[in-house]
Amino acid sequence: MMESPVSVCPVPDEQQPLNEYEQLKSSVFFRTATLELRQYVGKLLWVWGWSWIVAGPIAAASFPPIKHATQFLLCGTLGASLGVILAVARMYLGWSYVRDRLMNQTIFYEETGWYDGQNWTKPLEILTRDRLIVSYQVKPILQRLRRTFAWLGFFLLSGGLIWYFL
Repeated sequence: MMESPVSVCPVPDEQQPLNEYEQLKSSVFFRTATLELRQYVGKLLWVWGWSWIVAGPIAAASFPPIKHATQFLLCGTLGASLGVILAVARMYLGWSYVRDRLMNQTIFYEETGWYDGQNWTKPLEILTRDRLIVSYQVKPILQRLRRTFAWLGFFLLSGGLIWYFL
């Protein structure tokens, strides 16, 4: 009887790309990118709203809201958007890392510590499974995050144009 390639995999469980994908998918933070569009946008707006706690006082110190309401709103919006940009960038980096680990034919792993790294070449059936997961699960998430960056850039550019023409 032949053993399945998964059973002869020398990579520790927590470093196997499929398990890394499952951990990311179940993580509270990274799961945000997999939510329905309405929930996803709601979470990003929630982050943006909480970012105003830091951005609002800084904007108010620079542009008193009573004298310069438009500049205060634009500056505060930009500052609060930085929180969203950082959150989306972190999600993108995490999902990109897992995509790369799933797509690569050779996996680097550590057996017991930083000093004894090894490489393992995936058998064809594991490589095919992992690449299917990337195609149908991970790529749509990365596309959503790229579109989010595009929308954030559009809003920031719009704010910059409004500021310029004031």
